[in-house]
Amino acid sequence: MAQCVQSVQELIPDSFVPCVAALCSDEAERLTRLNHLSFAELLKPFSRLTSEVHMRDPNNQLHIIKNLKIAVSNIITQPPQPGAIRKLLNDVVSGSQPAEGLVANVITAGDYDLNISDRSIKASVPWYSNWKDTLMELKESSLYTATTPWFESYRETFLQSMPASDHEFLNHYLACMLVASSNEVEPMEQFSKLSQEQHRIQHNNDYSYPKWFIPNTLKYYVLLHDVSAGDEQRAESIYEEMKQKYGTQGCYLLKINSRTSNRASDEQIPDPWSQYLQKSSIQNQESYEDGPCTITSNKNSDSNLLSLDGLDNEVKDGLPNNFRAHPLQLDQSSDPSNSIDGPDHVKSASSLHETKKANTGIIHGACLTLTDHDRIRQFIQEFTFRGLLPHIEKTIRQLNDQLISRKGLSRSLFSATKKWFSGSKVPEKSINELKNTSGLLYPPEAPELQIRKMADLCFLVQHYDLAYSCYHTAKKDFLNDQAMLYAAGALEMAAVSAFLQPGAPRPYPAHYMDTAIQTYRDICRNMVLAERCVLLSAEILKSQSKYSEAAALLIRLTSEDSDLRSALLLEQAAHCFINMKSPMVRKYAFHMILAGHRFSKAGQKKHALRCYCQAMQVYKGKGWSLAEDHINFTIGRQSYTLRQLDNAVSAFRHILINESKQSAAQQGAFLREYLYVYKNVSQLSPDGPLPQLPLPYINSSATRVFFGHDRRPADGEKQAATHVSLDQEYDSESSQQWRELEEQVVAVVNKGIIPSSFYPTQYCLNSYSDNSRFPLAVVEEPITVEVAFRNPLKVPLLLTDLSLLWKFQPKDFSGKDNEEVKELARLKLFPHHIGELHILGVVYNLGTIQGSMTVDGIGALPGCHTGKHSLGMSVRGRQDLEIQGPRLNNTKEEKTSIKYGPDRRLDPIITEEMPLLEVFFIHFPTGLLCGEIRKAYVEFVNVSKCPLTALKVVSKRPEFFTFGGNTAVLTPLSPSASENCSAYKTVVTDSTSVCTALTSSASSVDFGIGIGSQPEVIPVPLPDTVLLPGASVQLPMWLRGPDEEGVHEINFLFYYESVKKQPKIRHRILRHTAVICTSRSLNVRATVCRSNSLEDEEGRGGNMLVFVDVENTNTSEAGVKEFHIVQVSSSSKHWKLQNSVNLAENKEAKLASREKGKFCFKAVRCKEKEAAVQSSERYTFADIIFGNEQIISSASPCADFFYRSLSSELKKSQAQLSLHTEKHSIEDAVRLIQKCSEVDLNIIILWKAYVVEDSKQLILEGQHHVILRTIGKEAFSYPQKQELPEMELLKFFRPENTAVSSRPSVDQLSNLIKTSLHYPESFNHPFHQKSLCLVPVTLLLSNCSKADVDVIVDLRHKTTSPEALEIHGSFTWLGQTQYKLQLKSQEIHSLQLKACFVHTGVYNLGTPRVFAKLSDQVTVFETSQQNSMPALIIINNM
Repeated sequence: MAQCVQSVQELIPDSFVPCVAALCSDEAERLTRLNHLSFAELLKPFSRLTSEVHMRDPNNQLHIIKNLKIAVSNIITQPPQPGAIRKLLNDVVSGSQPAEGLVANVITAGDYDLNISDRSIKASVPWYSNWKDTLMELKESSLYTATTPWFESYRETFLQSMPASDHEFLNHYLACMLVASSNEVEPMEQFSKLSQEQHRIQHNNDYSYPKWFIPNTLKYYVLLHDVSAGDEQRAESIYEEMKQKYGTQGCYLLKINSRTSNRASDEQIPDPWSQYLQKSSIQNQESYEDGPCTITSNKNSDSNLLSLDGLDNEVKDGLPNNFRAHPLQLDQSSDPSNSIDGPDHVKSASSLHETKKANTGIIHGACLTLTDHDRIRQFIQEFTFRGLLPHIEKTIRQLNDQLISRKGLSRSLFSATKKWFSGSKVPEKSINELKNTSGLLYPPEAPELQIRKMADLCFLVQHYDLAYSCYHTAKKDFLNDQAMLYAAGALEMAAVSAFLQPGAPRPYPAHYMDTAIQTYRDICRNMVLAERCVLLSAEILKSQSKYSEAAALLIRLTSEDSDLRSALLLEQAAHCFINMKSPMVRKYAFHMILAGHRFSKAGQKKHALRCYCQAMQVYKGKGWSLAEDHINFTIGRQSYTLRQLDNAVSAFRHILINESKQSAAQQGAFLREYLYVYKNVSQLSPDGPLPQLPLPYINSSATRVFFGHDRRPADGEKQAATHVSLDQEYDSESSQQWRELEEQVVAVVNKGIIPSSFYPTQYCLNSYSDNSRFPLAVVEEPITVEVAFRNPLKVPLLLTDLSLLWKFQPKDFSGKDNEEVKELARLKLFPHHIGELHILGVVYNLGTIQGSMTVDGIGALPGCHTGKHSLGMSVRGRQDLEIQGPRLNNTKEEKTSIKYGPDRRLDPIITEEMPLLEVFFIHFPTGLLCGEIRKAYVEFVNVSKCPLTALKVVSKRPEFFTFGGNTAVLTPLSPSASENCSAYKTVVTDSTSVCTALTSSASSVDFGIGIGSQPEVIPVPLPDTVLLPGASVQLPMWLRGPDEEGVHEINFLFYYESVKKQPKIRHRILRHTAVICTSRSLNVRATVCRSNSLEDEEGRGGNMLVFVDVENTNTSEAGVKEFHIVQVSSSSKHWKLQNSVNLAENKEAKLASREKGKFCFKAVRCKEKEAAVQSSERYTFADIIFGNEQIISSASPCADFFYRSLSSELKKSQAQLSLHTEKHSIEDAVRLIQKCSEVDLNIIILWKAYVVEDSKQLILEGQHHVILRTIGKEAFSYPQKQELPEMELLKFFRPENTAVSSRPSVDQLSNLIKTSLHYPESFNHPFHQKSLCLVPVTLLLSNCSKADVDVIVDLRHKTTSPEALEIHGSFTWLGQTQYKLQLKSQEIHSLQLKACFVHTGVYNLGTPRVFAKLSDQVTVFETSQQNSMPALIIINNM
């Protein structure tokens, strides 16, 4: 239970006090009325004695009574109606609310912050380690007081309004004050009348109410004297007369009204009555007017009667019906249910309000001075000391004597107590065995009742020992007689007496109380008495810290008959759980919910709301979402009823925003309730700022901002550049690629340096982009904001009139927005002025979708229909877009703390106008053969109002496209040209020149591939280099299918600038991603080797043979019938193809599917004079034609693509070279030797493919490139897949620092000196004439390197093995066996040798061994002859 202001030792004696009746004459009542008080009310603040009182018990022992209080009340002859009691209790509870504005007491119990008090403390401890101890400490500390004043008010009022019944005498009148005024004509006669009236009321059978303790009630005569208006001498004389007649102990002169009420304003006199009158203010609703009021006879009244302080009683000459009805009387018409067990459906708020209004402004005791206060206090003391206590003492003695004589006992009850309790006990029967004899009534003089009377008297004067003895005796008698109502009463008071006994000689007999409660409730069906038992017993148990038992007791008495009682008891039980040694926080919360429910049923809306709010503290954030929803829903409902609209909105909001596990129907109902309440709130302040809506969720970090117009759809053959759009997914790899491309082009524009102010252009800002600086937007270009909504509910939400909320500086401008409702809403702004824009949030109407839906279990708020309904309610509100920037993690400080950077994607700066380019691709293919050349057109359109210039395109794949070289004459723009129109520049040739090369030359600079240039950045050849506003230009664009098959994504980035330089935006870009699917066509492989034949007549520099293998790898899916090789061209700075060796007679080289063709060509060095004329970047092109049309290979587009592939190949080889050079610098000697085997010859294979498509024949053309670098090494037109080396076991060893001897390879050495033997193939010699045959042989030595070479020619045979002899045959060289010579750079030297044979046969002359070394080197290398052909000679005999 909650903490109480009074301890239980104070509470029980104050609840059971001696009752005194007051009977006043009209004149006396008038005197007290001057103070706006009745006589009984006048005495109320002074009814507690300030000093101890002494009296003697039957054993003549002195007994001390402390803090004795008496209850004086006007006589009321009509018992109150149960309905009136219910109304009173209801009003008392609703009138007592927790004070608003106090600092709440928050107890932190681990995860629980419990706000259950009106004092403020805070305790924070880890969950479940010692939070229970903390609660205990808090509970025991002087600070912790969780009070429930409404419960205490209820309990006090309930105990005061207990009906006086026949089975107990605690609230029967012990004495009666007869009050007359000194102003009466005949005061003594008036006293006689009053005395007779009291006697009539007590002893006449017409009156069953009120109840009197004993027949000879103490009468005490009080003479009221008005000091300010009355005659004091007359009063004194009357008082003397009274003393003569009634004795000094039986009368009193009370002087009041020492001042007139009109002087009340002069000095402030305390008003001690207001606190008492406020509690019973509900009784004072009848105004204090004079005049009789008829008594309503109550046929239902049984033993459940009650006595309460009433108002003035008008005595009219002994008429039976001259008493005012009980103040709790209800009109029968207004409350038909007169049974006390009816439900508490009493609307208390309005009546309470009226009462408060009635009571304000009334000054009580206006005619009384502080002296008068003391006189009243003195009067109560005198009455108690001289009248009441001696009367009680005498009565106890009489009862004691009667009992002794009746029972024939030898000693008084008091001395016999021990014997009764220590002797053998009679086993008590259980309640269930006892018959239902609650109807048994004893006559008033029955000895059992006398014991009970004596017990009650002892109890009222705090003689608890004697009281306990008597109750115990009475209990046995009643149980023996099976008078269960009487027995229950005796048990109840025996338990209380035992508890209150000083020195606590025996433990509190809780089982007595349990038996009493069960008897009252189940046998006697009297819930009022059962409730009193529970209230007292729970308080006693609580004082003994038996909270668990107290809670069980309180919960036992909750029932359906009274919601208010059940609510209060459940709330107290909840407080018991929280006060236990191990606090049961969840039980507390659960019972608070039950209490709140019952408060709600009882019409106590504020208390219901308070209970739910306190329980919510425990349930929130624990994942019990359904419980939270229920509590929030109820809080919302109750708050709405109490017109606490903001609380209602926030409670319903909570239900919607936490991931709800409710069914869709339930969620729909919650949503409708929320919208309804919300609408009411917003109607209160229609002009106020728009409130925040909780639904749908906005994922702020997923907000995307896009600058620019939407992409145009494709129009027939025209396809717009893909650029950037909100439909594209973010890909970090591609965004990095675009960034690199932009950096590349900016570097080229700025002469190789990226300016420090450069910042990559970002058209679409999202959570992945860098949003640390303010984005730039261009005036008159839309800004699209994409907001990501998520609906957490299972019911659809309807968003309408969606618009952006923004702020603009410095000038206002018209904003326009559009709206589309799905999970992503895209809203547009058109800035019409330069300045700073801040996008703040979104504004929209939130509603539910109209439709028929049945909702069970949820009643609707007024005006909100459930069941079958068609609702289209919507409310307007806003949500802010607040984006948290990225977490900073650079400095030490940032790493150790949590700091976030700015995110400025919603704060663009609007800049001046810029040009805007749109690019369209016409006849752009989606599929190509590898190497296929196709002509398309690009259209550039300037759609802005500014001219643009410096248009460039950059791509990572420059070998894929070309706009044509500078030398190329632009072909007429005709996208709709016939399909067979060739993409190449061709010349018709005569048939005589077939298979011999036609040469031409071109410079790579013309094709944008120069020294130090960036081949990826290609300027777009605009006419006049400027594109005016609204102008468009179409340019041809040749495409070549990439060499690898598959799908290729090729990124183009178009760069352009404004003619007028802008400070903020230097340039703009447009992106396009082309997707091309390539399929296989031809595979070309080629090798080059030195020709060993005699030199041409031109003589210098050797010839070479080029072998080309072409294979048709196309599978027939693409519909390709066959490939024709129409031309083979070479391109080189030093070599050119001369003629075709093997294809003279076969004019057309056709390759069907999977066929392979072999070509052999002779290549010769370019003439020196030609080479001298050529600059280092000039290439000679030689074309060998297999058809009747020459494709000019040195013109666009053939040369373009050749140069592009060459530059990309160069890049790759440079990358590989740089890797090598890092390892070790190659020695010059080796480098020179390597140079001998290098060749710089590029082959271009041009082809046509015949394709059948839709029964039409198309001719496709294309070209493949093979780059020959090394003699004897095979080269390919398609990239080779690198085979991964097999895995090897790891070896652990220390590397030895041995210098790597860089020896050239055998192949390279064999190319240093080229040897060639010239001799007759057959030689006839007459051996019979001359036995020795001599044959002249010329040995040609050719130096292939650029350095001087020392050569040694050794003619001696190696005679290592007999096999060698057999091979060489028996011939010998005559003359010198060794020659030493020096060959200058690329010099050719001939040696005349003689071979000598002795008989016929076939001989191999290739035996000379040639050694060579560079003149300035020491090492000698042997040139290997393995590559040279065997030099066979036939010697015939003639």
